[in-house]
Amino acid sequence: MLNSMSETVLTNRKRREEMKKLAFVLSVVVLASLVLTACGSKATPSQGGSHTAGLPDLGGKTITVAVENAYPPFNNIDEATNKAVGWDYDTVAEICKRINCVPEFKQSAWDGIFPAMQAGEYDMLADGVTSRAGRNWAVDFSIPYTFVSQQLLVRADEANTLDDFVANADLKVGSQIGTTNYIAATEYFPDKQILTYSDFGAAVLALMAGDIDGVVLDDTVAAGFMQQNAGELKVIGAVLTGDSLAFVFPPGSDLVGPVNAALRSMHDDGTLTQLNEKWGLADPAETELE
Repeated sequence: MLNSMSETVLTNRKRREEMKKLAFVLSVVVLASLVLTACGSKATPSQGGSHTAGLPDLGGKTITVAVENAYPPFNNIDEATNKAVGWDYDTVAEICKRINCVPEFKQSAWDGIFPAMQAGEYDMLADGVTSRAGRNWAVDFSIPYTFVSQQLLVRADEANTLDDFVANADLKVGSQIGTTNYIAATEYFPDKQILTYSDFGAAVLALMAGDIDGVVLDDTVAAGFMQQNAGELKVIGAVLTGDSLAFVFPPGSDLVGPVNAALRSMHDDGTLTQLNEKWGLADPAETELE
């Protein structure tokens, strides 16, 4: 009888130990499944951001966007914060919010940027580029997002008029190399050798130092430099009017359609107007969005 009871006790104890082992194994399995589920949920945002209904969905694709970071108000480094700011950053972010992409901005020198775009080194070029038919052989353009005039920027104490600059060979004019601004300067001042600079920041520094007497550049960019150097600069007249600005893409890019769709929606709901007003740009006419 005692032996039988002892065997029963041992058997029950063995069963309890086996049940404990089974419970432990099950708890490990459940914990592992919870960890995997959590990991899966954390990965979801990287698969895509927000998207506006009715617009193309790029599925969270990362697109590289070339900028100079020396072209206010489109893009520049804020000296107070050391952060990149400007119309390009705000607008491309809004575009990607609508068509579900992630912008990755890449700083690039202007010189050579069109061959780089043609070769597909970047997905998109911002930087306030003039949309000109002569460039279509190499790159594709979006619909325009603003229009500009080419102005002559001078020091605030400059007494000469625009006509004086045309007539006086001693007055020196500069612009950024490889830009439509440079072309406009050569056409407006045919008797002058237009001095060239790697970016407009360098040209403006030369102007303020007295090395040159005027810089031909877009009116919006002139306003940006005047704001940065309050009371030291002014514009004295338009060299050329009516240029449209657009985003640039490698030839045959499949981004042109989605970006155009986003720009149209931003124009229609007033967002483009708000961004243009914030950064001092003019709105494109309705016909320019066709």
